[in-house]
Amino acid sequence: MEAVLGEDGVARCGWAGGPGPMRDYHDTEWGVRVSGESAYLERLTLEAFQSGLSWSTILAKRPAFRRAFCDFDADAIAAFTDDDHARLMQDAGIVRNRLKIAAAITNARATVALRESGGLEQLVLSFAPDGAATDHTATVSAESRALSKELKRRGFVFVGPTTMYALMQAVGIFDPHLPGCFRAA
Repeated sequence: MEAVLGEDGVARCGWAGGPGPMRDYHDTEWGVRVSGESAYLERLTLEAFQSGLSWSTILAKRPAFRRAFCDFDADAIAAFTDDDHARLMQDAGIVRNRLKIAAAITNARATVALRESGGLEQLVLSFAPDGAATDHTATVSAESRALSKELKRRGFVFVGPTTMYALMQAVGIFDPHLPGCFRAA
């Protein structure tokens, strides 16, 4: 797999497409290291909501997700009640999936509990690959499988190996860009 030359003369990963939100996300965020609990919780939550859907759908709804989930403040989400769950099920701005909304609340509570042992960011980063070359056709790795297993052990849900691989790409744990992409390391 190689990067594709866009109409603007810039080589990018093929999924970045033409002008618009997907390309903007690729050019400015995807594969860029983030920091802080809320940044990791946001990416983990959005990757879980994306399961079975297109990333462009989630990206378009991202501002509504941020409003609905208190800018991914773990303490605020962890305090959500059944009434909050019902309110979110009526929010047309987000993906209204009962199980995924419940998962977001469960994962916020697990994130708060994880603070006692270093926090979500530290845990995710502890599963970074050893620096070996990235297989750009992969959708899982030994590291994403191990991260998934550890998060599940700590009470997280909707954190399968494929979802965790996408999370690792998104937060820049390894360089996900194709050879020839202007963003590749």
